[in-house]
Amino acid sequence: MQGFIIRVQKVRDEDCIVYILTKQNIIRGYRFYGARHSKITHGYKIDFELEESPNFMPRIINTMHLGFKWLLDRNKLFLWQEFLRLFYTHLKDVEDVDSLYFDVLDECAKKLDKQNAKRLFLEAYIKILKKEGRLHKEKFCFLCDEEIDSKNIALARAFLPAHENCINKKGFNTLKIDEFFESEKTFNLSDDDVYRLYQIVLEGF
Repeated sequence: MQGFIIRVQKVRDEDCIVYILTKQNIIRGYRFYGARHSKITHGYKIDFELEESPNFMPRIINTMHLGFKWLLDRNKLFLWQEFLRLFYTHLKDVEDVDSLYFDVLDECAKKLDKQNAKRLFLEAYIKILKKEGRLHKEKFCFLCDEEIDSKNIALARAFLPAHENCINKKGFNTLKIDEFFESEKTFNLSDDDVYRLYQIVLEGF
């Protein structure tokens, strides 16, 4: 089976517990260190098998790294690993998951070589919020419950809408945000908008 490594937890020597996001679930398996074993790295997409154990968690064996060209770009690799940490935090308490999470990551991995990482991850973030029914398009501040009728709208974690003065943060052009939410594309957002929105993404889903 195939999956993305969303967390690697060292346990002793070079052994580790590995969390892998597949199309159907989050797999938690043990990886023994050995000279013949390929390297397990956070963020990698791998093909692997599980060897069940009656008294312990399953072992991850016969792994094969499914590489992408952009892995040689240290900046993109860092941003990719940073983004995948959000998936672990968001999904760590569940086993069975919707295939959307794997599909979104797979799409990002295939496009990352030619696209801006932060813009790509913003678009992925929106897709997930929409799928989970948590993208709030209504213009009501989540803090004071009053309507937001200004030209600018501030956003909190998970893009919750707020008044600039309620959240004490600089807002975004409301029309641009509306278009972004609707189209799931960042082409009308400035680089500054993208940078500030990405900082919100890093707060989590």
